Amino acid sequence: MNHKKLFSTGILLPVAAACALLTGCATQSTPPLYQWDAYQPQVYAFFTGDKSVPEQIDALEKARQQILAKNNALPPGFRAHIGALYASVGRSDEARKELEAAKNAFPESSAYMNLLLSKLH
Repeated sequence: MNHKKLFSTGILLPVAAACALLTGCATQSTPPLYQWDAYQPQVYAFFTGDKSVPEQIDALEKARQQILAKNNALPPGFRAHIGALYASVGRSDEARKELEAAKNAFPESSAYMNLLLSKLH
């Protein structure tokens, strides 16, 4: 295609402006709704047995502090997972607190959280 013809018809300038605008929009990213940083590795460690339960609890508590310090939200499952870890080492009060917090943060999980809460002694 003849570039002089594009310049003379005035199509190139609007096309270039549109591309620049779209490129600018494409490079802006929406921040994630939840911060998953240490949560996923801890779930993996739970299933593989790479870390002891107390080590996993410590890692998740540190992750919680970091996430909240950045004013980010804990991801779905975070509270339930740490609650289950607390329950597995006999820390029922902490487990109950976490499961209740999970239920409040994600009401759609209420039935499952209620089931877990009913199993606590």
